[in-house]
Amino acid sequence: MLDAALKAQLQGYLEKLRTPIDLVATLDDGPTSAELASLLEEIAGLSEQVAYRTDGQAERAPSFEIQRRGSDHAVAFAGVPLGHEFTSLVLALLQIGGHPPKVDEAVLEQIQALSGEYRFETYYSLSCQNCPDVVQALNLLAAVNPAIHHTAIDGAAFQDEVAAREIMAVPSVYLNGQPFASGRMSVEEILAKLDSGGAERAAQALNDREDYDVLVVGGGPAGAAAAIYAARKGIRTGLVAERFGGQVMDTLGIENFISVPHTEGPKLVAALEQHVRDYAVDLITGQQAQGLRPAAQTGHGLHELQLASGATLRSRSIVLATGARWRQMGVPGEDEYRNKGVAYCPHCDGPLFKGKRVAVIGGGNSGVEAAIDLAGLVREVTLIEFDGQLRADEVLQRKLRSLSNVRVVVSAQTTEVTGDGRKVTGLNYRDRATGEVHQLELEGVL
Repeated sequence: MLDAALKAQLQGYLEKLRTPIDLVATLDDGPTSAELASLLEEIAGLSEQVAYRTDGQAERAPSFEIQRRGSDHAVAFAGVPLGHEFTSLVLALLQIGGHPPKVDEAVLEQIQALSGEYRFETYYSLSCQNCPDVVQALNLLAAVNPAIHHTAIDGAAFQDEVAAREIMAVPSVYLNGQPFASGRMSVEEILAKLDSGGAERAAQALNDREDYDVLVVGGGPAGAAAAIYAARKGIRTGLVAERFGGQVMDTLGIENFISVPHTEGPKLVAALEQHVRDYAVDLITGQQAQGLRPAAQTGHGLHELQLASGATLRSRSIVLATGARWRQMGVPGEDEYRNKGVAYCPHCDGPLFKGKRVAVIGGGNSGVEAAIDLAGLVREVTLIEFDGQLRADEVLQRKLRSLSNVRVVVSAQTTEVTGDGRKVTGLNYRDRATGEVHQLELEGVL
């Protein structure tokens, strides 16, 4: 299943294992089980530290557990973790095998201090670029604390579960059988939900930080560049972000970064973060800026940045690089049915609408690209544009017009997302030329 180059790369990673691990599979007679067995056999053949068995007794088949031999540390995958989740698999092999994770010591101590029993389940899709962050964060918790168990589940391989739990967006996380979270989350954000006292301790630690010369608010490309330039001048620099990478993390294909014909958002963000960490930048993530007090008001000659956690940071200069977010429709039903049919990432959530009817709101490049991508998965796409014409590049419009299962509606104002209380069932829009309101029956709105 793995080509020669990938095998060689994986073999190099497996040399970093510090303790033996077992790959314990639970299989059935289906083709996905055969695919998984082939993958695990190949991995086991790359290192004497890895053993493969088929005597698993998990509730899902096909699935497998990565176990640290002689201990209770383990993580599990249900399905075949390829695509975007192959990196999650490699990291899980290393971490269960004793290779130290690249996280702050304070985070490791907080994970180790968690008491009680935690059983996490994360549903992902192989095309989701947001899912690996959550899968890897929860795998880290399980690798560090044996009282924490995590199973990463490929929703496409377990569609009955997805339907039974009415999962309409990924990643979707369950804790002890109950919904826990949906969407990208960092280790710090997960710990904040599990450890109520952790946020207070973290806020106090931030309050104790030394004052900065330059404090950058925002972790996208602009914020990263500002922090690097400041740090190169030898001045004390900090960067505060809710999550590093910003909206670029949610962008699958990037083709307008001059000198790089094509890259992916997560790959670019990883390079940006490494570049920032190469300098003396105090990188503070998982924190949301809430207020700013100029130096003229503080009485001590420094600007104050107030965070949602209650912490306050002080700096001689503050650079605001807050970037952008997904646009909201601002109509009734949008918030009520978010992650229940209303989604914002066609690459992540598109596979969940396979064979269904969806609407895409917006006729710019992003909207038309989403409609094109979804057309290969869903039964029917209706693209709704407020303006009298599409604004996407002509090359994209030509591709859109060539698709038989795409309908375009222009001069249309979305007025409401409708549902049955549990999930989306339709969408209403008003014809801006006639004022007439139309109703669409569908299962998803992106």
